[in-house]
Amino acid sequence: VEVVETGGGLVQPGGSLNLSCTFSGFTSGVTFSGYGLGWFRQAPGTERELIAFISNMGGLTNYAGTVKDRFTISRDDEKKVVYLQMNNLKPRDTAVYYCRAQRTTVYYWGQGIQVTVSS
Repeated sequence: VEVVETGGGLVQPGGSLNLSCTFSGFTSGVTFSGYGLGWFRQAPGTERELIAFISNMGGLTNYAGTVKDRFTISRDDEKKVVYLQMNNLKPRDTAVYYCRAQRTTVYYWGQGIQVTVSS
């Protein structure tokens, strides 16, 4: 399975970014819609943390308190993409962002993409 993340970069405080994570190469019989999807981030010197999650089929979402009401996770199962819309970005949001697909004990990670919030 190949995972490609796009959409990161440098943005000023208060700005917005939309991260995308595209999956490909799933074997037949295993549908993308059956995977739970998450966005994680890791700032220098810290552990990787889960900040947003969307369940398989998209019926449930959950957010870390630090991003709730500013970030929105969504998925397009037909395109095999998970998105993270980030609004009102703050300098403390600066980190490498990773997407992950999970189904039971199977995990697929994105390569990570830098988001820098600075004036």
